[in-house]
Amino acid sequence: MKMFVMLVSGLLVTGQCSLLDSVRFASKKAGGSSKNLGGKSPGRRFGFKKQDGHFVHAGNILATQRFMRYHPGAHVGMGTNKTLFALEDGYVRFTKEVYILPPRSPEATQVITKLPQGAVLYSTFINILPVKQKVQFRLVDMV
Repeated sequence: MKMFVMLVSGLLVTGQCSLLDSVRFASKKAGGSSKNLGGKSPGRRFGFKKQDGHFVHAGNILATQRFMRYHPGAHVGMGTNKTLFALEDGYVRFTKEVYILPPRSPEATQVITKLPQGAVLYSTFINILPVKQKVQFRLVDMV
């Protein structure tokens, strides 16, 4: 340790210089933390991926959705996240059909109570019209 002499209000004081006394402070101000960083993620791109009349193969995604905006029709399957996909090769057809809610479901009680008397619900269904198969059977051709 180093000895030092210090002049305090006209008096000489002797003492020991410790390591903490000789620490140098930063010469630049520290940058603060930034806030409001959220909201820069890209959108999820929900919606229909194939238009009415497009040819699709089995397994093609027809529509992605957060809620049940489009309902699965003929030859259309639905994934766990409500994604609609084709089960067979064919042409896409969008139809509006009368939608009958299951009785005593929570959805039915919420929707029906807000509708006027005698109102009819229509929903969009996505269907696949399969490609025509050959009419002849293989066994008939062999005979």
